Amino acid sequence: MEKRPRSFYVLAAFFGLFLLFLYGPTLTIAILSFQGPQGGLTFPMNGVSLHWFYDLFEEQAVGDIWGAFRRSFALGLIVMVVTVVVSVMAGLAFRKRFAGSGVLFYLAITSLVIPSILISLGVGLIFNQLGFRVHWSTSGLGSQLTWTLPFGLLIMFAVFNRFDKSYEEAARDQGATAWQTIRHVILPIIAPSLIGVALFGFTLSYDEFARTLLTSGSYNTLPLEIFGMTTNVTTPVIYALGTLTTLFSFGIIAVFILTVWVLGKRRARFGSDAGKGV
Repeated sequence: MEKRPRSFYVLAAFFGLFLLFLYGPTLTIAILSFQGPQGGLTFPMNGVSLHWFYDLFEEQAVGDIWGAFRRSFALGLIVMVVTVVVSVMAGLAFRKRFAGSGVLFYLAITSLVIPSILISLGVGLIFNQLGFRVHWSTSGLGSQLTWTLPFGLLIMFAVFNRFDKSYEEAARDQGATAWQTIRHVILPIIAPSLIGVALFGFTLSYDEFARTLLTSGSYNTLPLEIFGMTTNVTTPVIYALGTLTTLFSFGIIAVFILTVWVLGKRRARFGSDAGKGV
């Protein structure tokens, strides 16, 4: 076996430090969430228990944790659906050049370089000036779409740039309509990418803080609620909340990965059956 160079171990150590820097704060919060009933917000831990996880499900003196979670979850689902639908439609539209397509593309992704707090401020002001109600499901939705849609568009543009148009031509040769071609040919082929766009849309919305700060109205989303709790809650219950929300995020990612795996297995089985039929 060939001996590894010294640079390998240097890079491995650097990568280990990077992982520690990346996940160290999350692991620290997870550890502190298991403080005993008399525990505090810092080390050393005063006992070990699940007390603060149980306490999290009791009525809190401040805040509305579970109401904020429901709002963030609902908003994340709405943003996810809108992002997927608009990204696919835009990806299909941009396959052919049309007047103003370049300008429209750059306008769509400009929001990625504008500070998020300015987006939030601008959307909030527009709704106020027009007399519309500032609410997480309206102005909050609009401000978050300025964050998720550009990512979805960039993914779809990359997907369709590599898409083999011969599949569509074959479908049309068999008498398929434009809608049938999209439904039975294009969408099944790009399904893994659609799941990626959906994951981007949901996760970016679920933990978005700055673009929701001035557009959520009277009802906080979960990131805003957690931020508010940092100035009022002085017990490890906030660490327990952070641990559960982190596990929830990993659970969502696992569901999407499992979905991609199942789709891949189905596609492989379909290809195998088709080969046997031939």
